[in-house]
Amino acid sequence: MATMDQSYGGVDAEKARVDIAEENERCPVEEVALVVPETDDPAIPVLTFRAWFLGFASCIVLIFLNTFFTYRTQPLTISAILMQIAVLPIGKFLARVLPTTQYKIFGWGFTLNPGPFNIKEHVIITIFANCGVSYGGGDAYSIGAITVMKAYYKQSLSFICGIFIILTTQILGYGWAGMLRRYLVDPVEMWWPTNVAQVSLFRALHEKESNKKSMSRMRFFVVVMAASFIYYAFPGYLFPILTFFSWVCWMWPHSITAQQVGSGYHGLGVGAFTLDWAGISAYHGSPLVTPWHSILNVGVGFILFIYIIVPICYWKFNTFDARKFPIFSNQLFTSTGHKYDTTKILTPNYELDITAYNSYSKLYLSPLFALSIGSGFARFTATLTHVALFHGRDIWRQSRSAMKNMKLDVHAKLMRNYKQVPEWWFYVLLVGSVASSLLMSFVWKKDVQLPWWGMIFAFGLAWVVTLPIGVIQATTNQQPGYDIIAQFIIGYVLPGRPIANLLFKIYGRISTIHALSFLSDLKLGHYMKIPPRCMYVAQLVGTLVAGVVNLAVAWWMLDNIDNICDVENLHPDSPWTCPKYRVTFDASVIWGLIGPRRLFGPGGLYRNLVWLFLIGAFLPVPVWILSKMFPAKKWIPLINIPVISYGFAGMPPATPTNIASWLIAGTIFNYFVFRFNKRWWQKYNYVLSAALDAGTAFMGVFLFFALQNEGVNLKWWGTQLDHCPLATCPTAPGIKVDGCPVFT
Repeated sequence: MATMDQSYGGVDAEKARVDIAEENERCPVEEVALVVPETDDPAIPVLTFRAWFLGFASCIVLIFLNTFFTYRTQPLTISAILMQIAVLPIGKFLARVLPTTQYKIFGWGFTLNPGPFNIKEHVIITIFANCGVSYGGGDAYSIGAITVMKAYYKQSLSFICGIFIILTTQILGYGWAGMLRRYLVDPVEMWWPTNVAQVSLFRALHEKESNKKSMSRMRFFVVVMAASFIYYAFPGYLFPILTFFSWVCWMWPHSITAQQVGSGYHGLGVGAFTLDWAGISAYHGSPLVTPWHSILNVGVGFILFIYIIVPICYWKFNTFDARKFPIFSNQLFTSTGHKYDTTKILTPNYELDITAYNSYSKLYLSPLFALSIGSGFARFTATLTHVALFHGRDIWRQSRSAMKNMKLDVHAKLMRNYKQVPEWWFYVLLVGSVASSLLMSFVWKKDVQLPWWGMIFAFGLAWVVTLPIGVIQATTNQQPGYDIIAQFIIGYVLPGRPIANLLFKIYGRISTIHALSFLSDLKLGHYMKIPPRCMYVAQLVGTLVAGVVNLAVAWWMLDNIDNICDVENLHPDSPWTCPKYRVTFDASVIWGLIGPRRLFGPGGLYRNLVWLFLIGAFLPVPVWILSKMFPAKKWIPLINIPVISYGFAGMPPATPTNIASWLIAGTIFNYFVFRFNKRWWQKYNYVLSAALDAGTAFMGVFLFFALQNEGVNLKWWGTQLDHCPLATCPTAPGIKVDGCPVFT
């Protein structure tokens, strides 16, 4: 009997050890464990003929549409989710009609139709499509620089030089991604939250569910997408006031202060809200895919900045002569509160006319704009300090080849079944892009203005910051930018060279954006068990195709549309006003032409903002000390200073209403629903996010081509975005602005 008891005890102990081992293999990130499948079939074909054909088509269509839309008065970024959905029925159709015949070429066998259209083919097609989005939409800064050079500065730039600018930027980012994948893709803690939504959508589109009692994810997706498609006709065309519902202005139609506080479009947005999903997800992405602790951090920063710091600076202390200008605006101003005319300070060679600048006016910014720039200073140094303190030991250990012994979850172990991409494949691309960039700085020296040592400086900056920013994005879904820092630095080093300023930002900052986009896709492939070498080929080929098509479309438009981007000479009804690239041009004037020394240097009006570099570097330190003093308090390490500062990033053009509504939506789903109905959240949350994106995007494209592009526009009370005309008025005595009362 004793022997029997021992045998049963041994079985129980062994079972317990197996359960513990399986539990230890699971990804410790709960959102990933709930959504990402923990199985794989290595026999599933990936780079099939269907994948190549649909991947090329998706990439070309997206890059064409995004490049086309970006020059128009109403720019529209079309995400890869459109192609992700559209290619599914096409892929299934090809699986039915393509011949299954086996062909052989030089001993290599292949078939046009290896069987049913599978989920891995679908993923690799989406990777191709993402290259079209990376170039044509979002952060299309490379083509923006070329547009500024040709359309605004009237440079006779060669097409070959344009190709060098476009491709070297992107390939450089791919090189960084290859170097950093062991830090930002392989570790289980680097989970890239947006990819979980993608995985959920792929599963909804491909998996058959056995539970017939509840609505399937695919049916839920279709229903929500249809509802989102129909609904967006209201904020997108019929009733645009739903984008900024500012009821405070209706209550006090004659009060400047009330409208400054309550305006959702031109003010602090107190009480204002948006019922437009495009407005909610416009600047920080979908709130449904952002972790709750990240939402909470952003919310703290938002409240601190918008409801405390800005009002005190504006009404209490009149910081930076703030009351001479609107409280919220991205315009540049003169000392008298009027819009700044940059043509009055430019020489024929587009250099600063110092005499004209001194006699005309110094440059002024709205208070929120100035403080937002200052927050960028703090965010840059806070990111470096935060990552060094909280992740520095792990990064150092991994740098000493301890990655071989790192903890592997089930996904990493499944990926070990495939051949890995050798490091030297990425180093070849990195070295080639660096060499090509340096060659460009010699061959087209007058056009690019950036000397070879400036290029190397940009490469060094990107190498330093890509890893810490990647850690933040991979864990919080927020990407702290350093656009301002890149332009600030080169503006000091090379003042009076606006083109050099643009190119430095491209190679310093935009290569980082591309690297993070590639890394995010690599993590998606990691979760979906795509062979790494297939990922390498798809990303590289997609990058080359997208770059060439992007430049070709832009070049044709710049050469064939009369007066494109020239608002003064365009027909009043012309849609080719290029608002996105006007901002790029203005940035080249601020940071490159006038330069940061005159604004932030000794004697500059905004010189005290430079102290935020030091403050940002210090702020993560007490959080780290507290986390070490009280290790049992698991919430302390979740206090993320860079993400808190991200609560007021991007404003302007983002408005407080956009961010406040984003915070509310994220709190509802990623706190309350996640906490009290986790089963619903697990099944539907990410599918809901994807469906809202898809329905909104489809209707946006339809409205543009069917109505807005044909000049069919409505004009009535509900089509005005914001009924707060006084929100843009200054409140300082003696400032005269058209349409505003004058204070005495």
